[in-house]
Amino acid sequence: MNNFQQSLILSRVMTSGVVMSIEKNDRQLPGLESLIRSRTGLQHVALFNSITGAIHGALHGQGIGHGGRAVFPGISEREYKFLTWLGVTFEETRAEPRTYGLASVAWRDEQTDFAAAATRLADDKVQVYDFAALGFGPCAAIATNDEQVWKRAERLKIFGAFDLRTMWSQAESEPDIQPTIQFNYRLSPLVAACVRQAIQGD
Repeated sequence: MNNFQQSLILSRVMTSGVVMSIEKNDRQLPGLESLIRSRTGLQHVALFNSITGAIHGALHGQGIGHGGRAVFPGISEREYKFLTWLGVTFEETRAEPRTYGLASVAWRDEQTDFAAAATRLADDKVQVYDFAALGFGPCAAIATNDEQVWKRAERLKIFGAFDLRTMWSQAESEPDIQPTIQFNYRLSPLVAACVRQAIQGD
């Protein structure tokens, strides 16, 4: 963990007006999404306030829920517990493409290792990034070229992109994409601003 870089970024964000300005606050989530799209070369990004939220989104986006099946060459104990809680069975095999690729993004000297993480996941259809190790709070994202995966993942969030559209129009924007239940997975704009600053410095 790079305490100096953390302090520098926090200072920049706190003096930028993000906290007090609704207009600047609203730009942070789209700004981070755009940056991740640019760095990964993928068209769609959904942000989450936890790695479990992003994993849930990656699974739900592919239509994998209770009773569904996922494939991985290996899996962490934390993922194992969460998949078990979701009721998703999984198979450890290299014979099939993995359901999603997962990488943690951390500090490497004065920069993050996001570029290296993106390279490791380059062959995955659905990529999951965990930014919590940067030290600004829980933050994760999924990136994909599959619009349907992105829509389903985004729809899983309370006050995600589709809920906000519905609030303004008073009409369902995507009636064909309905989750059975929604979760409070929306990322804090302040955390997004900090992560965005960290990645921009690479």
